[in-house]
Amino acid sequence: SGSSDPYCVVKVDNEVVARTATVWKSLNPFWGEEYTLRLPCGFRNLSVYVLDEDTIGQDDIIGKVSLSHQQISAEPRGVDSWLSLSPVDPDKEVQGEIHLELQVTMQGHPRMLRCHLIEARDLAPRDLSGTSDPFARVSCCGHTLETAVIKKTRFPHWDEVLEFELAEGELGQAVLSVELWDWDIVGKNDFLGRVEFPLDTICTDPTKGWFQLLPFPSTAADPRGQLGALRLAVRLVEDRVLPLSYYQPLIQLLTEPILRPGQPLIGTALAVLEEVTSGESRQDVATKLVKIFLGQGLVVPLLDYLTACELARTTDPNILFRSNSLASKSVEQFMKVVGLPYLHEVLKPVVNRIFEEKKYVELDPGKMELSRSRRISFKGSLSEAQVRDSSLELLKGYLRDIVDAIVGSVEKCPLLMRMAFKQLRRRVEERFPSVQHKEVQYFSISGFLFLRFFAPAVLTPKLFSLREQHADPRTGRTLLLLAK
Repeated sequence: SGSSDPYCVVKVDNEVVARTATVWKSLNPFWGEEYTLRLPCGFRNLSVYVLDEDTIGQDDIIGKVSLSHQQISAEPRGVDSWLSLSPVDPDKEVQGEIHLELQVTMQGHPRMLRCHLIEARDLAPRDLSGTSDPFARVSCCGHTLETAVIKKTRFPHWDEVLEFELAEGELGQAVLSVELWDWDIVGKNDFLGRVEFPLDTICTDPTKGWFQLLPFPSTAADPRGQLGALRLAVRLVEDRVLPLSYYQPLIQLLTEPILRPGQPLIGTALAVLEEVTSGESRQDVATKLVKIFLGQGLVVPLLDYLTACELARTTDPNILFRSNSLASKSVEQFMKVVGLPYLHEVLKPVVNRIFEEKKYVELDPGKMELSRSRRISFKGSLSEAQVRDSSLELLKGYLRDIVDAIVGSVEKCPLLMRMAFKQLRRRVEERFPSVQHKEVQYFSISGFLFLRFFAPAVLTPKLFSLREQHADPRTGRTLLLLAK
């Protein structure tokens, strides 16, 4: 059809940790999915594979993006850019670890390098049986030795010691290379992975442990974007969590203006946070603040304090809560944490119906596909006016159902949300009491409730767990027009 059905698989050290939804019939897919992964401290590599889902047969691999631990940790603010996809040969993807003990004798002449190959695990299957016939090839200073072949296994156990004589002067830039191969009786052996160790490090400190197998350095020509590119945002955050008592002074500092009202709105820890955080970091700060104050049972007073701070420095009611301030981000995060079950109860029936009906809806004459509209008259395709009128009626019908569901859901709305918005309305009314600003108190609430809560969920239901898959292009267009 000239298109693909792409989805992504995320791997950490060759272990699958996440899979996105499939975007059907698209060469320009949008996922917008976010994952928080708990990673081992010593992880080496994060890879994102882009695949094309096939109804019949095996899915096709389009390409991948790989980032090493060093690449990610070198960017404190994270990696956020378009990255070209590199080709993937499934037969050359390595995985697994090898258990080694390496030591250089410090006495005697000549000195000896002792390489104890203990075992390996989770090797890539290279044979039709789903296993391999692995052996190890160890090279150092121009000499090569091999272990025995262990048949039909991905978890070989050798327990062999290979020794090399080291001539004087060979320890400078010398490297010990350990390669694993799958032995084949016919044809070439298949590569399973490799590790390397500088000899000088082994001399100073004997090495023992499990080591991740790595591929050969790539010699393939740069495809220069021929496979496409993936927009990826990755950030590594290392948190050291201490006992709760260590955080009590910080919690007291943050909650002091809440527990002792009447203090000036400047100079407190919460007010300073607004000044020292950038737009990029406010989402994280707001998320953590909401969690802390929910745990303290003070989340509604927190939102009241932050919105009061923003109201105090706002002179034009038309721009109230329009920026990505700490108050706006905190209210947005609060609604996601507290109101997600409520959102599902209100929107899910209508959203499910839109997905199931797959009606053709379009209001823009430049985007109308008259020949593809579902209802065809006996005289041929529908006219532009007919498609527009039909689309308008469908959108009004869907919108009416959504508005009726929202208006009728007052009793279902979480109590904390209702308390927070009641207090917000009172604060706005106090700040802008004149008759000409009477509607501002309602706009401030609707700006949060509709623009930051209901409308985004209608636009991308997958991101709010309303659907398991992203919408197809036709349904996605309906949702976009409906959200607008």
